[in-house]
Amino acid sequence: MRLLLTILFASAFMSTVSAAEPTVHGAGLGEGLVNPGYHDKPDWFKASFLDIREDIEEATAAGKRLLLYFYQDGCPYCAKLLKDNFGNRSIADKTQNRFDVIAINMWGDRDVTDFSGKATTEKAFASSLRVQYTPTLLFLNEQGKVVLRINGYFAPHKFAVALDFVSGKHEKKGNFRDFHAAASPVAANTALNELGGTLSRPLRLDQRGPGGRALLVLFEQGSCAACDELHRDILPREGVAAALSNLDVAQVNLWSTDRLWTPDGREMPARDWARELGIQYAPSLVFFDQAGKEVFRTEAYLRSFHIHGAIDYVVSGAYRWQPSFQRFLQHRTEVLEERGIRVDLMN
Repeated sequence: MRLLLTILFASAFMSTVSAAEPTVHGAGLGEGLVNPGYHDKPDWFKASFLDIREDIEEATAAGKRLLLYFYQDGCPYCAKLLKDNFGNRSIADKTQNRFDVIAINMWGDRDVTDFSGKATTEKAFASSLRVQYTPTLLFLNEQGKVVLRINGYFAPHKFAVALDFVSGKHEKKGNFRDFHAAASPVAANTALNELGGTLSRPLRLDQRGPGGRALLVLFEQGSCAACDELHRDILPREGVAAALSNLDVAQVNLWSTDRLWTPDGREMPARDWARELGIQYAPSLVFFDQAGKEVFRTEAYLRSFHIHGAIDYVVSGAYRWQPSFQRFLQHRTEVLEERGIRVDLMN
């Protein structure tokens, strides 16, 4: 009976998903019209009743782990994940063989039974887990604990290492950052891309003068294509460069043993601070308020619109009254388009 119900549920789900799922970047569509922002999911994704505890038990019984994939319609990074990552046969096979993958719309209204057995909805469940980016991926162990969280898009080579880390249960031996470094060693003594106008070294992030500005710390590393792209293409853009002028900016090599003083006045090697903050990706942009408290961060591959948006989100103080970065960006996109400015999220 359960198998029959699952088949019937999957059939109904696949036939209605385009019209039923809420639209973020395609608002105003007539009833029954196809959502242009919708992206087809692989047919090997699990058709779930969204009882998360039950899904964990079923994955465990099959010798797999559970992967929750939070998405939204019109998200170009979700499209990249589906096309570039899951469109890669080796990655798709590895994921399908080792994980049950469940797609959850971060703005959706489908019923969800959460980790505690409480009835909720997709959007409330996403909010409770502080999902700010799409894609956000939560890898769960057999007890329902998150053993790896990816806030944003990982390129295929890094994503494959994440799959190996979780499926091999390597979290019992160490963290993902060290596991990734061992799998993809960084060349020694490679210099960072130097950005002009940043705080001088040694970094005294607890003594930044009377400017009263928020702080952006760029965690980077050498031999990093995404770091090169950030410095070559995104940070030099006039709008981004102007926005950056409203912040104190510091560059930190996340593997360096050079000592620095953290915003709360502690002296330690840069790599220890990066580890303490849980930095897993280069480049990561971590924002602190004037008092030295972290208020926001980006941790994945982002293009100019999102980098510029993140800077403005902090500089404007919008993070204080709008806890959802996606809502902030959605409003910005809508206003710009009303003024005749087309937004290309991947430019």
